[in-house]
Amino acid sequence: MIDDILRETVARMGKSIEALQNDLMSIRTGRATPALVDRLSIDYYGVPTPLLQVAAISIPEAQSILIRPYSPSDISAIERAIALSDLGLTPNNDGKQVRLTIPPLTEDRRRVLTKQVSGKAEDARVAIRNIRRDAISDLRSFEKESMISEDDLRLGQDKVEEETKTFIAKVNTICSEKETEIMTL
Repeated sequence: MIDDILRETVARMGKSIEALQNDLMSIRTGRATPALVDRLSIDYYGVPTPLLQVAAISIPEAQSILIRPYSPSDISAIERAIALSDLGLTPNNDGKQVRLTIPPLTEDRRRVLTKQVSGKAEDARVAIRNIRRDAISDLRSFEKESMISEDDLRLGQDKVEEETKTFIAKVNTICSEKETEIMTL
């Protein structure tokens, strides 16, 4: 039983790490990457649709993103979605495609992005701690129902705490790497 709870806890914590990494991919670092725009929601005939489903995204140069809609009539919806997003990029279109030029980040913008990274990392830490709380609560309920002994409860709590520390250390590592990437000119 303890092993089952531990496996479930580790799996849920791993998903929290994946979610953090996906969130951090959409934060601009001064280099062009399709991850900046692929999760944008486009109003496609009244239905919110991910940009990846209505256009091809490519990186022709290190500082630009090229978006080619499958249907040229979608260009205005793509431009609107980019303008309304918090990317801070201005779309340019030539009638067939949309080009985004990634300007170099200013020092102030780098600091703001670093704070965003820290906020997302803290959200991931809170999620991991909530998973720990749920696991320990499950262990305590098993102990109350006499399904495990007090010694097993303590052993299980120690293992859950050890996994929590491991995953929080991973969050800290991911966060510091992203902050370094943002602050590097």
